[in-house]
Amino acid sequence: MDAGDLIDLDVTDVAHGGVFVGRHEGRVVFVPDAIPGERVRVRLTDTGKSAFWRGETLEVLDASPHRRPHVWPAADVAVSPQDRPGGADFGHIDLTHQRELKTRVLADALRRMAGLELPTTMEAAGGESAAESADGTRWRTRVSLHVDADGRVGPFAARSHRVIDVDDLPLAVPAVAQAARTISGLPPGRVDLVQPADGRVRLLARPETPPRARRGPRRPPADPAIREVVVETVGGRDFRVDAGGFWQVHRLAATTLTDAVAAALREDGALDPDAANLDLYGGVGLLAAAVAGVGGAGTRITSVESDPRATEHAGENLAEWVGARAETGRVDRWLAEFTRTASADQRARLARGVVVLDPPRAGAGREVVDLLADLDPARIVYVACDPVALARDLATFRAHGFDTRSVRAFDLFPHSHHVEAVAVMSR
Repeated sequence: MDAGDLIDLDVTDVAHGGVFVGRHEGRVVFVPDAIPGERVRVRLTDTGKSAFWRGETLEVLDASPHRRPHVWPAADVAVSPQDRPGGADFGHIDLTHQRELKTRVLADALRRMAGLELPTTMEAAGGESAAESADGTRWRTRVSLHVDADGRVGPFAARSHRVIDVDDLPLAVPAVAQAARTISGLPPGRVDLVQPADGRVRLLARPETPPRARRGPRRPPADPAIREVVVETVGGRDFRVDAGGFWQVHRLAATTLTDAVAAALREDGALDPDAANLDLYGGVGLLAAAVAGVGGAGTRITSVESDPRATEHAGENLAEWVGARAETGRVDRWLAEFTRTASADQRARLARGVVVLDPPRAGAGREVVDLLADLDPARIVYVACDPVALARDLATFRAHGFDTRSVRAFDLFPHSHHVEAVAVMSR
């Protein structure tokens, strides 16, 4: 068969990445916008691989009882596939069933890649003072939109770089959704909308870099608002961060992850405040503060982050703890240098300590895991935003003799396939 051909497909499972699985004449076919148990009409888009094909769902022939009207009408299956915006690939599924499917994807990755059979549940975002909305919408305090050459502003179409005009952003908090409707007159590129704790939405223009000219600047000047220092508040504590810097996008995510890390460190009295404790990929110090909050005023904690601006903010955000410091460096290089130069006493302190790491979506990777395992900390708390990367790294830790004690999953991205997880390891 060729791209463009139509088939009717029985969908049997969910796969990592927000796609669903069926078989046509024995061939695996991956499609979006479906639900296991459905029969759908599919237009094939890629038949070039021998192992699997890809397609797009055109029509639901036999609907699942878990199918709901899409929370983002612009992305509904009734809309032509090329016009459906990306970013809400589970928005057609009942919220409870979404979480069941995400749990299945995580458990499958842990089992297949790390050999782990662990009880895993999916928890909604929340804390002592707030809870997730009942329908899982209006949670994004940070949204990136795109501006094309014709001045259109909106999200990209799913699996595309074509800008789609939309009337609403239902996953965004109301103020961000409203601000998005006012954007006009920007050059091609990207625009970020950010609502920090003060409630005022910032619009941060990020023009695309033009082809290098023979003379003149290579890239347009950055919007100075990107470096505006704003304040986020978690657990009554303020954190300084650049408006254009990294912060969790869900309005409850920072609190949720702080609570989860703190709970992992309180278990069995795991934290020794006088040990050498580390926060890797530390950003502006959010999780370092979670560690120090458990250990008390004298907690020794070093936050390592490659972004100098974030490190600068982390030093300020952690100033109340006399044993806290923030260092700028790539985590792999910092660990390699520490391994090369650390004294026996420094190694002994780290062997009594805990390491918290929150790497990017690709995971920590073998080099970092090998270096960490060689340093032999008492406990490792790994915060992950990709189940496959997490499982791969847990397998490497396991080969070094670290057991995964628990994995807690959190639905910090409702109506998308993304999931956050906190894994706790020790010897």
